[in-house]
Amino acid sequence: MQSLFVKVTFVAFISLSSAAIGYGGVTSKFVRSEWPSVDIPLNNEAFAIPKGHNAPQQVHITQGDYDGKAVIISWVTPDEPGSNKVHYGTSEKNYVHSAEGTVTNYTFHEYKSGYIHHCLVDGLEYDTKYYYKIGSGESSREFWFQTPPRIGPDVPYKFGMIGDLGQTYNSLSTLEHYMHSGAQTVLFVGDLSYADRYQYNDVGLRWDTWGRFVERSTAYQPWIWSAGNHEIEYMPYMGEVTPFKSYLYRYATPYLASKSSSPMWYAVRRASAHIIVLSSYSPFVKYTPQWFWLKEELKKVDREKTPWLIVLMHVPIYNSNEAHFMEGESMRAVFEKWFVRKKVDVVFAGHVHAYERSYRISNINYNVSSGDRYPMPDKSAPVYITVGDGGNQEGLAGRFRDPQPEYSAFREASYGHSTLEIKNRTHAFYHWNRNDDGKKVPTDSFVIHNRHWASNLRRRKLKKHYLRIVGGRTATI
Repeated sequence: MQSLFVKVTFVAFISLSSAAIGYGGVTSKFVRSEWPSVDIPLNNEAFAIPKGHNAPQQVHITQGDYDGKAVIISWVTPDEPGSNKVHYGTSEKNYVHSAEGTVTNYTFHEYKSGYIHHCLVDGLEYDTKYYYKIGSGESSREFWFQTPPRIGPDVPYKFGMIGDLGQTYNSLSTLEHYMHSGAQTVLFVGDLSYADRYQYNDVGLRWDTWGRFVERSTAYQPWIWSAGNHEIEYMPYMGEVTPFKSYLYRYATPYLASKSSSPMWYAVRRASAHIIVLSSYSPFVKYTPQWFWLKEELKKVDREKTPWLIVLMHVPIYNSNEAHFMEGESMRAVFEKWFVRKKVDVVFAGHVHAYERSYRISNINYNVSSGDRYPMPDKSAPVYITVGDGGNQEGLAGRFRDPQPEYSAFREASYGHSTLEIKNRTHAFYHWNRNDDGKKVPTDSFVIHNRHWASNLRRRKLKKHYLRIVGGRTATI
């Protein structure tokens, strides 16, 4: 069965690659009907407050270490700190272990947050379902999560990609569709709640509603967080000038595990993937902490153990939409050559409220005085995919540049989510699913051929074929 899959997907990949080399980019003609792009009312059941005094709410988990044997469980208690412990075990309602976390809160203008808990649960077994309980007495709540399989080159795993989600009816459609996708972990590319579109105390309030809104997924599987521009919340007219204040208090990341100096950029390994999270709104030019960190982290990538190399950022490096056009150019100039040299498989970004996928191209040969001035086909380059289409109230970015640039393979102004299903070290299936007025519609899909193993496999096959033809006696090699 594995052999048959490889043969079928290889043929599919060849056909897709041939189409890509021809640069026949597609701009979808689909025009979606009207669908509410307004925030869900506060009294909607999507934001329901759990019953019971001081009941934990806004529960979310993320990976808690470098290799997937720990989780960080976070929640908020609205009235008082309450219990700071997580009780957990491998059988439902049989919590034989416990871990104790930290609790803190913050103010934003005149808003005072609830008590925010973060608890590291480590020493877990791979590929195991754990049940956990937080809170105390009749107000306690119970959830579960599944740890990833042991790290290995041919370990299958399915990721979901969501960006720029917000809390509208479109957001609800995206979230519900994702939850039926079978994906096991979300790679989130920034812009969570869009609370910064409100003023004064409503900023904090909309962080709370968003936390309850996504809990139906975030309490049961890890979301790998990255920050976008709507997390900055620089609001001097309210006396708030500390960037990312709400985000950093609420959403923990395992940055120390990858020796990062900031929770804004970090890396994790999960199943057969090495995932690098970058910050588009933190310094990244040469000699900055993020630049130094990424340089060292790329040296740690071991394609023998984690063949799939995935990068997350908020601002897309390649974008042909009028919205945010060229905003990623500075990061491209700094990091693109590293992505090509290390054969990154795919770069996911958000920010632009539309969907777009690139061909494998790079623009690393131009140095402002000589070289190729335009992106060129490059088999070592990543596919760049923009998924800033989660459904927030700012609406869709419907104006694409005309004509469609040669680096752009497919683009459409619609809401949706993506999945990346890794099959083995050489192949993965990618799907983008459009939210067509509340219905999930598979729209763009292709086979991703791993950059590292694909090139190595081709070289080995060519060498073997050459020796058979030329060497005669060495045909058994």
